[in-house]
Amino acid sequence: MAATSTKTVWLSTPQQHAWRAYISGSTLLFDRLDRDLREQYDISLPEYEILVRLSEARDRSLRMAELASSVAHSRSRVTHTIGRMQDKGLVERRACPTDRRGVIASLTDQGWNALVEAAPTHVRGVREHLVDTADPDDLAAVGRVFAQVGDRLAEQ
Repeated sequence: MAATSTKTVWLSTPQQHAWRAYISGSTLLFDRLDRDLREQYDISLPEYEILVRLSEARDRSLRMAELASSVAHSRSRVTHTIGRMQDKGLVERRACPTDRRGVIASLTDQGWNALVEAAPTHVRGVREHLVDTADPDDLAAVGRVFAQVGDRLAEQ
């Protein structure tokens, strides 16, 4: 195996502090939002995210591949999560009528009701732990940065 001649450009101290703050803060935020949803509604943050995506889709249905792409998770992870959600009655799966290889996930009435019930708690948590904590200009900057990160990684 040939050695690479690429030199590592180490993070500066401010870059390292920003990176570590992001890791710690985002982990704590996602853990809190997940815990609130699990304790109060018996749904996880990834399940909530899927409910939202399905609720926004035409006929409240998406192909599994499109759903996985929209939530930035692997197909296998989404398949596993959808299986749990199907067991709870929140979603249903069916064969795609135009492509026998495809599978459609659809939001059930029970799933819609769970989303409507959980949404205020989730939004309160996002507001309390992120939006109201950040300066509006800083929050806008975070949005711009992660939109760029998402766009760049989606191209790869």
